[in-house]
Amino acid sequence: MSLFKKKEQVNDGTQAVDRTLWIRLYKRVWPYWLYWLGALLLILAASATQPWMAYLMKPLIDQGFLGAEKHYVWMIPIMIIVLMFIRGITSFGGSYIMAWVANKVLLTLRHDMFQSMLQLPDIEYQKGDSGRLLNRFTNDANQVTVYATEVITTLVKEVTTIIGICAMLIYLSWQLTLIILVVFPPSVLVGRYFAKRLRKVGRQNIDTNAVFTKIVKEGIEGQRVIKMNEGYEQETKRFDEVNALLRRHAMRIVSAEAAMSPLTQWVISFSVAAIIAVALYQGEKGLLTVGEFIAFISALGQIFDPVKRLTNIASKAQRMMMATESVFKLIDAPKEASTDQQEAVIKPDSVIIFEQVSFRFEGAEKDTIRNLSLHVKMGETVAFVGRSGSGKTTLVNMLPRFIEPTTGQLLLDGIPFSHYDLKSLRRNFALVGQHVFLFDGTLAENVAYGICHTATREEIMQALDAANLTSFVESLPNGLDTPIGENGAWLSGGQRQRIAIARALLKNAPILILDEATSALDNESEKLVQQSLETLMKGRTTFVIAHRLSTIQNADRILVLEEGKIVEDGTHEQLIQHDGLYASLSQLAQKNN
Repeated sequence: MSLFKKKEQVNDGTQAVDRTLWIRLYKRVWPYWLYWLGALLLILAASATQPWMAYLMKPLIDQGFLGAEKHYVWMIPIMIIVLMFIRGITSFGGSYIMAWVANKVLLTLRHDMFQSMLQLPDIEYQKGDSGRLLNRFTNDANQVTVYATEVITTLVKEVTTIIGICAMLIYLSWQLTLIILVVFPPSVLVGRYFAKRLRKVGRQNIDTNAVFTKIVKEGIEGQRVIKMNEGYEQETKRFDEVNALLRRHAMRIVSAEAAMSPLTQWVISFSVAAIIAVALYQGEKGLLTVGEFIAFISALGQIFDPVKRLTNIASKAQRMMMATESVFKLIDAPKEASTDQQEAVIKPDSVIIFEQVSFRFEGAEKDTIRNLSLHVKMGETVAFVGRSGSGKTTLVNMLPRFIEPTTGQLLLDGIPFSHYDLKSLRRNFALVGQHVFLFDGTLAENVAYGICHTATREEIMQALDAANLTSFVESLPNGLDTPIGENGAWLSGGQRQRIAIARALLKNAPILILDEATSALDNESEKLVQQSLETLMKGRTTFVIAHRLSTIQNADRILVLEEGKIVEDGTHEQLIQHDGLYASLSQLAQKNN
């Protein structure tokens, strides 16, 4: 199942899943257990002051007002000030430390999410929904810690407050307290009903948010296509449909949350009416003083807000669980298969073999690559040509194991690629594609990237010089330290390609993959890039995918693919004489030129 599947399957064992998620969150909190415990103790201390605020009404009225013991009138305000001071200090300390722990957990969650994302199989990105992935980083991870902190803090604080107030209520009048306990079970049932409803709607809301993010992202990245093709109405319609759906989900969540509290309070209101009736009866019999009744009502009034917050916390707990499930789904996603087995070392006499390789994309009706076999010796330049969709890019993507064959295998010196350590295997490959990606950093940082980050400035300049970029570097205001913008926004297509070539030169890998590296360039840029590529290809085994056949005429072997199979194999001259598909493609290219 794809990591980015739009509609999540609802797990019937929801409670078991929730328990597992709580345990996993707890394990992430455990390294900070001392801080967490301190925060809980401070929150407990703050909550413990609440019942005493109500109890002070009893001596204030019975002794202070009715008993005419005036010193109570002065003592109780002082006690209230002391209680509020203690409450303020402990509440601040508990909330601050709890937030500190939560942000530490968020730090580790995002770190693990990013690491997991970088190790996803390439096929996930090809079939995936980037909006959902971005949503996990921007929304879900933050919701986990925000809601978890709020849920735990509220549970500890309000449960402690409720227990303390209940104890005070029992002390003041157990008969009146009994009425409250009778009403409690119906309130719980109401909360459980709405919690289930909120979980269902919340899942739908997460899916819709992912689509929303994707549409906005496409609107930003594809703005030129939209403008040139007058796609305003089309994109606005897509956006409005998802925006309206998002609103409907939001209103369903709001209606469930809004209905939960009034229904709970409506049930509780019956207990208040019964309490007043019983209290009047006890007052007539002398079983309840005015101070006790006022203190009881004051305590009872204080219990409503904690109960309300506990009722509302169910919806937040459900949101937290859904966000947590989404976060851990990314963290637990299947990674690229990598082992600590033998190092992949390319020798002058090494041979790469495609052994009866087939590949089919998920959901496709037929194979893209069909039972293909191929031997490539080191030092050869092998070019792949064919019509669009013939399987050229799919085939070369198997070399660095971006994708794995559905059947068959690739071998290096008789050993399957899967038996080599993935990192060591990829060290032997350098890639220059049609769509170059550059990071938002300096020129030097983009050339000396990854495994080459320790390269000296002299080595970087040598690579740039070999890529025909010396004059370009000299024209920059800060030379190698000049920022090049997001994905090289300030550069031309040819400059971006040559920076990618310089990066490959610096890596100095023995095998080179060129995936239509000049197809999107004008003639002048292509000439400069082609010169740089010739420098790069010297002494290297090269796999070339070419859109322009003129760029591969000097290849040692040209392989013509048709429907995932090699239908022709030879040099340019041999294939022209053969007068097959390659000759037809060559004639068509000359006519277009």
